[in-house]
Amino acid sequence: MEKRELTCIVCPVGCRVTVEIEGEEMRVSGNQCKRGEAYCRQEVSCPVRTVTSLVAVSGSEHPLCPVKTSRAIPRAKIAEVLAILRTMRVKAPVAIGDILVANIAGTGADLVATDSRAARVETAAE
Repeated sequence: MEKRELTCIVCPVGCRVTVEIEGEEMRVSGNQCKRGEAYCRQEVSCPVRTVTSLVAVSGSEHPLCPVKTSRAIPRAKIAEVLAILRTMRVKAPVAIGDILVANIAGTGADLVATDSRAARVETAAE
């Protein structure tokens, strides 16, 4: 039997949860709510995370734009998503909520801008 100890992060309580796995059966104990049980089952079977990062922006006074995935993605896909972000360069203007990459790395999640980046205004003196 495999036994895993987790700290639930669903709420501020931070329950210490034990998950025991025997074959296809999974027993969860130590959680104080059903949400904690669901979180721990998910974390043991197929952990997911929301990715937040920065991408390069051209044509803006700000060289980077903050982004995130529209939903949590499998943890195993995070390295692939980050590799895509390292090579990306978006062109200003970028508006908050813009989808920069649909279905990034085949995860079903979109890469979304979480802030706006205006295009640089060229003046006559430049």
